[in-house]
Amino acid sequence: MELRHLRYFRAVAEELHFGRAAERLHIAQPPLSQQIRQLERELDVRLFTRSTRKVELTPAGHAYLKRAVAILDAVDDAGQQARRIALGVEGQLTIGCVGSATYSLLPRLVRALRDELPHVEISVRGEMLAPAQLDALLAGDVDIALLRPPVEDSNIRCELLRRDRLIAALPADHPLASRDQLRIGDLRGEDFIAHAGQGRSVMGAVLAAACADAGYAPRVRHEVSETSTLVTLVAAGLGVAVVPAPTADLDIAGVTYRRLEPSSLGVDLVAAHLVDAQSPAIERALGVLRGIAQ
Repeated sequence: MELRHLRYFRAVAEELHFGRAAERLHIAQPPLSQQIRQLERELDVRLFTRSTRKVELTPAGHAYLKRAVAILDAVDDAGQQARRIALGVEGQLTIGCVGSATYSLLPRLVRALRDELPHVEISVRGEMLAPAQLDALLAGDVDIALLRPPVEDSNIRCELLRRDRLIAALPADHPLASRDQLRIGDLRGEDFIAHAGQGRSVMGAVLAAACADAGYAPRVRHEVSETSTLVTLVAAGLGVAVVPAPTADLDIAGVTYRRLEPSSLGVDLVAAHLVDAQSPAIERALGVLRGIAQ
């Protein structure tokens, strides 16, 4: 038995006329009749009663039609789904994101992907430090990672999305909050709240380098993994922080943000994915992401 036998049977069962079924199938009537007889012989069941005036389904034929229709529809659906996945308009995507981009970029990205690729199921893992995202990429747990470079693994390709300026996050009642802008040197002697260091956070290294250029080492009193926790501790008056400008989109009472000079102080945001990733949905999502980032 082949799928064409089921398709032939369905046409005859729905038309209840061999001539009309043959026209519908764009084949001659004698081969169609032969194929139906072959199907009946294989099943050892009469599916139709035939007379010179009409063709009718037997009770077995009625039952067989229901199952045949379900099978054929499932096969057609499977083919259509495979084509949609091959085009990147259906499937699944998991996106990882660093804290600051979680609040500024991720909401717009998910909305845009929902409009552009409504049949792609999007999962989001926010507030991930860069090393954790790289591990997730290599493990296949994340398809696209929005993170801060550097990325030194040759299995991962990165695309620059934008450069985020650095700003200072201060308790709202901090003496420096009265100024419009600050320099890294102005934060000398302050207690810092920083992203977890020891190689686990790009921002921790950025803070150390910026302070070193200003001639001092930051006095880090608290290390956290999540940007939301970092800002909450600033609001509690436990210290100050240096963060990418999009962090200001996380509106937490008790925190004020000030520009840091020089304006060249900043950190890149890249989209990373595996070099040998085979999912067309990744390329489509990257196209949407480029438009959002610009």
